[in-house]
Amino acid sequence: MAEKKLSYPVIAAVRADEELENALNSKVKIIFDLNPDLMTVEEKVKKAHGARKRFFIHIDLANGIGKDKSGILFAKKAGVDGIISTRVNIVKLAKEAGMFTVQRFFIVDSHSITTTAEAVKAAKPDMIEIMPGIVTKVVRALKDQMDVPIISGGLIETEQELEQMLESGAAAVSTGKKELWDR
Repeated sequence: MAEKKLSYPVIAAVRADEELENALNSKVKIIFDLNPDLMTVEEKVKKAHGARKRFFIHIDLANGIGKDKSGILFAKKAGVDGIISTRVNIVKLAKEAGMFTVQRFFIVDSHSITTTAEAVKAAKPDMIEIMPGIVTKVVRALKDQMDVPIISGGLIETEQELEQMLESGAAAVSTGKKELWDR
């Protein structure tokens, strides 16, 4: 499998305006907005791009933005760089629209690894995010089965956990822990 790493492997996962401001002033290159809103997405995109950062929205969690083709086209027109979704159909629609896609998976048991690999084959996302992010064994297992960069996210709160995930093969780690954004 090809080795794919991001130039800066920490992604800021933000939910609130204060967290966004912290991310804009950090070393991260990518921001995941986990609480996007129709009324503020364009403003947030402009701020992120002004700070030379890529801006992704978790479209499944978006307020006022449809979880459909129109919602994706709205996000693209607003300047959003990519979407995050757990849904195969949304990832496919976003890819058709020419957007960068991150498909998020929750690994709860060994069967989840098989269903994740099958969903990746069907949706063909640009990257996948595995949650919770402190499951190094799962990252290693999936990395060996596919050629899609893996973002590890969720419950990563220490530099040691962050390093463990990167060493296990994750291309990046998304975290809401601002102390890790400039590590």
